[in-house]
Amino acid sequence: MRENVARRVPCLRALGKRLVSGKRRIGAASGRGISGPKRSCSRTIDRTCPLRHTAGMLRISDISYAVEGRPLFDGASATIPEGHKVGLVGRNGTGKTTLFRLIRGELSLESGGISLPSKAKIGGIAQEVPSSQTSLIDTVLEADTERASLMAESETAQDPNRIAEIQTRLVDIDAWSAEARAASILKGLGFDYDDQQRPCADFSGGWRMRVALAAVLFAQPDLLLLDEPTNYLDLEGALWLEHYLVRYPHTVIIISHDRELLNRSVNGILHLEDRGLTFYSGNYDQFARQRAANRANQAAQAKKQDARRAHLQAFVDRFKAKASKAKQAQSRVKMLEKMETIRAPEDAARTVFTFPEPEEMSPPIIATENASVGYDGTAILTKMDLRIDQDDRIALLGKNGQGKSTLSKMLSDRLPVMAGKMSRSSKLRIGFFAQHQVDELHVDETPLDHLRRLRPNETPARGRARLAGFGLGADQATTEVGRLSGGQKARLSLLIATIDAPHILILDEPTNHLDIESREALVEALTAYSGAVILVSHDMHLLSLVADRLWLVSNGAVKPYEGDLQSYRDFLLSRDKPEGKAKTKAAKPPKPVKRFSRDEILALRGDIRKCEARVEKLTEMQERLDQKLADPRLYEEGKPEEIEVWKKKNLECVEALERAEAMWLKALEKLEKAENQ
Repeated sequence: MRENVARRVPCLRALGKRLVSGKRRIGAASGRGISGPKRSCSRTIDRTCPLRHTAGMLRISDISYAVEGRPLFDGASATIPEGHKVGLVGRNGTGKTTLFRLIRGELSLESGGISLPSKAKIGGIAQEVPSSQTSLIDTVLEADTERASLMAESETAQDPNRIAEIQTRLVDIDAWSAEARAASILKGLGFDYDDQQRPCADFSGGWRMRVALAAVLFAQPDLLLLDEPTNYLDLEGALWLEHYLVRYPHTVIIISHDRELLNRSVNGILHLEDRGLTFYSGNYDQFARQRAANRANQAAQAKKQDARRAHLQAFVDRFKAKASKAKQAQSRVKMLEKMETIRAPEDAARTVFTFPEPEEMSPPIIATENASVGYDGTAILTKMDLRIDQDDRIALLGKNGQGKSTLSKMLSDRLPVMAGKMSRSSKLRIGFFAQHQVDELHVDETPLDHLRRLRPNETPARGRARLAGFGLGADQATTEVGRLSGGQKARLSLLIATIDAPHILILDEPTNHLDIESREALVEALTAYSGAVILVSHDMHLLSLVADRLWLVSNGAVKPYEGDLQSYRDFLLSRDKPEGKAKTKAAKPPKPVKRFSRDEILALRGDIRKCEARVEKLTEMQERLDQKLADPRLYEEGKPEEIEVWKKKNLECVEALERAEAMWLKALEKLEKAENQ
């Protein structure tokens, strides 16, 4: 019945141009066909407007485009099936964001074409929501231009037939649940009910970017283009977005270097490399395995072809001067000319980070007792009893605004404690990296200039070596920071943070602007680093590989989280699920995995040291007994009783050594289990 009613009601395009005119809202989707910009009806999951059936796919056909003479695309082609969730990946600077601009029609192709169904809407995140007095919830609702226009007209319409048409259409597009849907999206991105009623002007630029993301998700365009959306989200927001994208009803292309997001939320990878595009089915891990296999096969084929070329060329060189072999030599020359070259894949320069190693200090390096910290006399975190040793790897969990940055500043000696006690080792060196420090680099100076300020007595060669240890080559060393990419600036900031070989390294969102290769290099560097690490990040892959302890910062307290990252993820997602029937019990966090306390881990390490000492002592004893029993004089003296005594001692030592080794292995396994929980 509802479908029949929908068919009798004309869609928005048939209701008059005045309903689709007006300024484009932040985060709203725009319509674009082959012929250029075009508006069309807005769309949500339940809409049934006949003209909104835009089945089709995105086709990129043999495109070419260059920037300042540098080609980014040269004959690139790809097809994205409708409804697919696709990750667009490639090294920084290869043209991923440029491809988005080409798809939106903001740039003109040199050749080739990009086609979409003519009524398809393309949506992307605006640079930032303006600092207006409009509330967050209304800003998001306005992204659905059709609903906003119909709601506005319903207040002034006089014609009964027109009023009926408007109301029917509002029902069809599920307009009355729009506010609840918008509120749910805002909540998932970190805005509670009170926040949603506040004007946009009350929030900083980073938070307004979340509002822009909420707006485009609410508008539900047919093709959603997201460029590094998690860069301004915390872990909670990133996990919510990951889950939301899986259920998004239309096509999504997302530029991201977040490996977990690309593993959980996409079913295809579009790889941009060597000015071409290659589409792979599956998530990022599947893509990485398939690409590695392809590259190995390509290298093998190139090697085989090189051998074939060498064989043909050797024949030509040997017989080209002989009349009897001239025809055969000439035929092989033609074969060489026709042979299409198979090139071995070129490996890009490996991304590296080289952290200087600090000397070992006695534990603990930082300890607090009943400490409180905050601003202007107002405590943000209270009653903190914390301990950090040099071999700790700690991840800070909790929503933005709960105090993770405050805790980081306190630990890095940038914010004094208000009450209680905090002690540090006397010669403790602290390295601190935060995203705002990347923005505070001197844009008119080179990386070498930054190092000269920190190390005025070092030679330029030493400075270049330091920069190379963070993946900044000779060209970047003398390039003004303002012209470096975001990833290159982040590398320079990491170098500055670690240049003094700190005993503790505090990292606040270190992976923003780093590509996947750089993130993997950072994991390797942190794993090898012998200092303590305090980590705040939305990158689950980084946290899972680096952190062995979790602290939850919430409700003014800092406490060990007794579960693991997976249980924390499950808890966050279950908390955001809609409530079921009245009888259904409220979702509870999964029962956390039992985690060993810090004292228990220290005790296990002490047991291992004792086991190692006992094994070493028994091994030395075994060697002495073996030497005694191998001494011929023992048997020449002809005392069987004495020989039996030494044999008995040897047997007892062997059995004791076996027991000690078994206890040692058991202790090692228990420690490994404790540290991996």
